Order: sequence, then structure tokens, then C-alpha cells
Amino acid sequence: MELKEAIELRASVRNFTDEPVSVEDLREMVRRAGLAPSENNHQPWKFTAITNRQLLRQMRDIVSKKIDELPVKESKRAYLIKSQMQIFATFFEKAPVVIAVSLTPQESILEKGFNITQEELNKLQNYPDLQSCGAAIQNILLSAVEMGYGACWMSTPLTAREELEKILNIKSPSYLAAFVTIGKPLHPVSQSNKKTLKEIFVLKD
Repeated sequence: MELKEAIELRASVRNFTDEPVSVEDLREMVRRAGLAPSENNHQPWKFTAITNRQLLRQMRDIVSKKIDELPVKESKRAYLIKSQMQIFATFFEKAPVVIAVSLTPQESILEKGFNITQEELNKLQNYPDLQSCGAAIQNILLSAVEMGYGACWMSTPLTAREELEKILNIKSPSYLAAFVTIGKPLHPVSQSNKKTLKEIFVLKD
């Protein structure tokens, strides 16, 4: 499969068959993720593949409880939104594999030359570690398509990030950055409508 085809076939998959994902395929996806660019080649990431059903159910319960505790505006629409959030935040429980992506912030070389904190530098540079994480995750998503799987990049479960970090043994200064679900799609999938090239491309010549 060519890269162009993988990009055009990639879609967010939220319903999976029970077919397992081989460890060899997972290792290859993560190997490719590790080839992504990162600031000063810090490679701040770690990828934890979770297949244990009991652990995934426990994680689902943690996320669901956290969302239930969120304050909601007094309207029917607000409660509908909360109900939808529950669905989109917890479907990972039924995925054959969930990859937890964690980051460890790295000291920038700029800190050695400027009297400025790492936090201030991160803000000035628009959080390069997180940008690097996004590049690594995209490598996983495209690799999953090329290998015949479906995947979904998830951030909504981070509503319960502190609780999830505890159960996954992710300790400071590392932190949980995202989830990626992977498995064989239960139904045929296609990309959601995307903006046209005319809408997103600007040439300044």
C-alpha cells in the first residue's frame, strides 16, 4: 500500500471485531512511531500496549465516574452532550488493544542559554513535545491502515488523566498524553468529510 492510499483510507474506527492484534504488528507500529521527528531528537515518548480486559474495564469505570462528576448546565442539550461524551470517552474498553502514549518532558538546549524556565519555553514554542507526540501517533494510525487494522486517536479519556496515570504507573515528570485504539474494523469505514484544498491552503509568493 502506498502512503497516499493509507492517508486517504485512514478513518477513526470505534467498533472492532474480537480478532486480536498480533504482538509483532504492535511492535512494528511502535517502531515506526519512534521514527517520528522530535525537538532536538529527544524522543520523549513511551508506548504501553494494553490488552488486559480487566484493566481496560477498570480504566473505563474510572473515566466514566470522572465524567459523571463534571458539572453540567441545566438543559436537555447539556445532558445529551454529557451522554455522548461518555460514549466517546469509554469505547476503548472494547478495543482489542489500547496504546497509552506517555511523554517525559525534556530539558531544551535553549534553557542552557536563556534565563527562562522550561514551562515558559514550552509555551513560547507551542509545546514541541506534544507536537512530536502527534507525529508519532500519526505514524501509528497510518501503519495500522497499511497492516489492515483500524485505529482511533483519543484524548477524551484524559478527563481522568491523574487517575489513569496512577493505575498505569505513569509517574511524574512523565504524563499521559493520548490513547490509540487498534483492531480490525467491525464495519466498513470511510473518512469524515474534509475541508477542500481551497479552504485550507494559502500560498504567499
